[in-house]
Amino acid sequence: MATRKKNSVPKPTGKAKARRSRSRLTPAAVARGLAAADVALAPEHEDIAAVVTLVRKAGGAPLGAYREPLGGRPLLLASLPFAAVQPTPFQRDLSPTHAKRLAAAIEATAAFLDPLIVVQGEDGRFWTPNGRHRLAAAKVLGLKQVTVLISPDESLSYRILALNTEKAHNLKDKALEVVRMARNLVRREPGRSEASFAAQFEAAELLTLGLVYEDDLRFGGGAYSPMLKKVDRFSSKLLPAALREREGYATRLRAIDVEVKRIVAGLQARGMKSPYLRTYVVARINPVRFHKAKAGDKKPAMPIGQALVRMMSAAKKFDLDKVNFGDLAYVAAGAEGGE
Repeated sequence: MATRKKNSVPKPTGKAKARRSRSRLTPAAVARGLAAADVALAPEHEDIAAVVTLVRKAGGAPLGAYREPLGGRPLLLASLPFAAVQPTPFQRDLSPTHAKRLAAAIEATAAFLDPLIVVQGEDGRFWTPNGRHRLAAAKVLGLKQVTVLISPDESLSYRILALNTEKAHNLKDKALEVVRMARNLVRREPGRSEASFAAQFEAAELLTLGLVYEDDLRFGGGAYSPMLKKVDRFSSKLLPAALREREGYATRLRAIDVEVKRIVAGLQARGMKSPYLRTYVVARINPVRFHKAKAGDKKPAMPIGQALVRMMSAAKKFDLDKVNFGDLAYVAAGAEGGE
């Protein structure tokens, strides 16, 4: 019987090699960004002087300035009165539970360490696109001043989904923020197309789902999201017109959901009590369920209007007698695997 040499290490299998390869972070081939000498910035510099003036006018104090090392944007580290900072008007709703929990954690460490990202909002106000819960925690703690990192670039306030790492967004959070952002941009930049805001909105289906969530916060958007990802795309129409068109899609989606709830109630009356009933029914009436989506696919599997019409037709024709527990168990396993 062969014996393993002392201190020998077994060679990884093919699967182990693949996992190890995926876990490695490959560095960029070329170094990017500013050198140390280019990062430093005097508060009196013309690129930041106007912000310094606003900070002092608000009763705050500038603490230091620099250029962020990737894109070179000027930034000001400052202290601002708590009352001088507001969340962006299109930000997701506050979770009081999370804010209280965050305040307790900060109180326990006796240190408010993370500065709020702040931009210049309308009329010279200070907006935080990703610090709503920290701002609420500061209120609970009774802080007079909060430390902030201010960018003169107001457009950053419309990149909240990318910036917000404080509390993970769920689908409803994302959708509501995106549609609120869109309504704000309709007033500010009505002459731009919906597609030109693709980077800010992140995904077209979030706009449609957001319009539904505005009317019904209990809407089960997660069941419809896979279908919408395949058919919903950004419009080349001007944003106001595109939103009006989406209102129609949202109305149809709400009507479809009424039918889905009717079907679910019928299945429950037959003894089916699975939490995945809605997901199962929506999957059954999804007209593009067999379409294999490709990453970055710009062409929809089917025009969204056509997909919604076919979905409603399938819901009305749904045959309860053709449902079996085996199909439902398969959907449940898929849903659990995707969580």
